[in-house]
This record gives sequence, structure tokens and C-alpha cells, in this order.
Amino acid sequence: MRTVDQKLAQHLTDILIKFDQDKHHLPGIRNPLALAVYVEQLLESIRRVKYVSLLKNRELDERCVNPNDELFDPIKAAIVHIKNGNIDEAFWLTFLLTHFGKHRIAGWQYLKDIYGQHGSGRLWIWKRICKNTDGFRTWLSENQDLIKRKNPRHGFGNHRKYQSLDAYSAKGTGSTIVSYVHWIGESHQHREIFELATQEASGNPKKAFHLLYKSMNQVIGFGRTGRFDYLTMVGHLGLAEIEPGLAYLQNSTGPIKGAKLLFTGSVNRRISTSELEFLLSELNNDLGVGMQALEDSLCNWQKSPDRFIKFRG
Repeated sequence: MRTVDQKLAQHLTDILIKFDQDKHHLPGIRNPLALAVYVEQLLESIRRVKYVSLLKNRELDERCVNPNDELFDPIKAAIVHIKNGNIDEAFWLTFLLTHFGKHRIAGWQYLKDIYGQHGSGRLWIWKRICKNTDGFRTWLSENQDLIKRKNPRHGFGNHRKYQSLDAYSAKGTGSTIVSYVHWIGESHQHREIFELATQEASGNPKKAFHLLYKSMNQVIGFGRTGRFDYLTMVGHLGLAEIEPGLAYLQNSTGPIKGAKLLFTGSVNRRISTSELEFLLSELNNDLGVGMQALEDSLCNWQKSPDRFIKFRG
């Protein structure tokens, strides 16, 4: 572990111990091994969250915006689009990278094949998708089996593994994308809906996040995790001044188990979601790592609380 990471690890460890002693018991990490493993998961989550900020300060090759190029990367592409003033395209790519996710073997292949129209030379860019959602669904219906056959190890990312590529099913990709276009509204300008939320929240980034989180229930296939991942990425990219003030544990699986384990010592202990949200907010006030890193670390830690495993997804 690098010296800077060692210092941060010790800092986080000290805060967790003090929180346990002074504010609320943390029986899940009373065991020194469990404490060390949790801190390592927290460091890993912090690195993931900071990755976007690091990319924003780098000079990026513009080939990364082309889904038919080997250098394609949707996060980098969104950053390049922002720098070039293509704000709606940056939002659109952020949505697509959240919807498809990064498969542990195939990577961004689903996103590349669909956004890049299967290498045809035309892209399903935001302006085009808004004007022709019917045409998109027809194209997807004609090509979805081919996209699957092309890559035997295909699939959605871990957070999206139960999603469907189908063009016309009620909860498939076609329905998801059409509902997203409808959510943004007739103007097709992303900033309108985000600025409206900021105004309604009186400029409070956490309240704006919450308003948008609730509003996104209109987007098919975007439950708790999809909305949380999309909106946090929007915030990290600087597309809107929003950030989560909660871990949004309701309807979660891994994060709520991790929170229960941390605060009660058991994933099966009965404790209200509202109390867990309050305790996490208090803990985050002391740790200062941000709610996304806290939520992510708990989700991964509860899978293996006594042995560090690097998780992706």
C-alpha cells in the first residue's frame, strides 16, 4: 500500500474507532480483521469515485468518443463531449453507460454495438434517438440476436445483470430508452430538467439529487441502483451540481446488508431503514468520504467481511 493510502487508511481507522466509542456502536468491525478489511474496501471505493475526477484533469484522445474505435471509453467520451460543449451527448452517454454497465469480460461491448449501430458508420446519438425512437426499436429488434451471437461472452454489467436487450418487451432496452427520452421531455434538453430540480431545491445539491431520484421512477428498468449510479455519475462529471445525501437503502440488497452488519453485527438483525440512513449520514459526516463511497464500500464488504476481495461492477 502506498504511503498516502496508508495515512488515509489510518485516518479512517481512527475515525471509525472513535465513532464506535463516542457516537454509536459498530459491532461489525470490532474484530480488528473485519475493521482492516472494511477500511480497505472503503479505500477501494474512494479510488473508484475519484477516478472520474482524475480523468477530467487529463488530456484525452478524442478517439475515445468513437464506439467503433479500440480506444472507445464512454466515461472519457462524456468528458470530451463536455469539453467540446456537447452537453446533451455527454448526458446521453452517461445514461447508456449506466444502463448497459461494463461486463466483466466483454467490457463495454453492448454499449459499443448499440450506440455505434453495430459498426455501420452511423451512431445513435442523442439528437437522432429523440427524433426516431420507433426507428431505433426497429433497428434493435432486427439486430439484438446478431449482437448476442457476435460476442459469446456478452452481457450487461454486474449492477445491470437482470436487464434485457429486447427492443419491445415491457422492461427491455427499447422500453428503457424510450422512457428515458420521455423523462427528459419534449425539449430534449437535459439541463432543463436538472436545472429545474436545482431551483426547486433552492440550490441544495442533496435535495436536488433526491428530487431527480424520485422523478426517475418514470424510467423503465431504473430502480434504486440504476438511478443512484446514473445521478452520482452525472454529479462526478460536473454535468449538474448534485450529490446523494442518503445511501438510498430502501429496496437495496448489498448496501442494506452491509449497513446492518456494520451497525448491528448481523445482516439479519431487525433495524429500520430510516435509522440506518440516519446512522450512515452521521458516519459520513465524520468520515467525509461521500455517500457513494460509503454505500459502495458497505455493499462490497458484506460479501466478504473478513477477507479483502476486489469487486468490480
